Amino acid sequence: MKDNKGYKGLIETILFIIVVVSIVRIFFVQAFNIPSGSMKPSLLVGDFILVNKLVYGSWDIGIPFTNITFYHKNNRLAQVDRGDVIVFKYPEDPSVDFIKRVIGLPGDIVEVKDDIVYLNGKPLKRKEDGYYEEENEKVKRYIETIPRRDGKNHSYTVMEIEDGIGADFGPVQVPPNSYFVMGDNRDNSKDSRFWGFVPDDYIIGQAFVIYFSIDLKKLSLIRFERLGKVIQ
Repeated sequence: MKDNKGYKGLIETILFIIVVVSIVRIFFVQAFNIPSGSMKPSLLVGDFILVNKLVYGSWDIGIPFTNITFYHKNNRLAQVDRGDVIVFKYPEDPSVDFIKRVIGLPGDIVEVKDDIVYLNGKPLKRKEDGYYEEENEKVKRYIETIPRRDGKNHSYTVMEIEDGIGADFGPVQVPPNSYFVMGDNRDNSKDSRFWGFVPDDYIIGQAFVIYFSIDLKKLSLIRFERLGKVIQ
């Protein structure tokens, strides 16, 4: 009898944990890890981030700890804005999650000339910010500034391997209910310049904090300086 009660208690505990995790995952936050360098220097390979689904993401009801979803619904408490870092379903394969920065909103005209991003005919302001260095890699960094919906500006760091080597792009107009996104690592990012726009209902949520980070080339090295870093 005691063994049966023990098993029953264990099962109840496991079910409780599954329910709590499911509720948190569906309505509030979801954890992701960064698998590529397309968002360097803002996000590094080995960063583990939290994504706010409550702001303007979606509710996915399915099996916890899997990508199996039974029900999907958009949840908009705020509007997606330029400069936001978002996690979304990759348009060419919705089973894969991508992370990029929003550059163009519906109706915006986006163009890239000589590595400079133009938004509605005006170049985004940028200024040099030294270099990003990682082992043998030394890449020039810039502070780029983009206008938001309320007229205020949002600044973030991007980098280019070499000035002027990137291919020109556009101009293109962002269609309704869609967004144009780019990686901060401009010469090493497959983004809307290559596969098009992100549909509104593909957005999962907004990335907002790094909760853990490890250098995958040195598995014992935790990047303590990145823990708790807010994603700009």
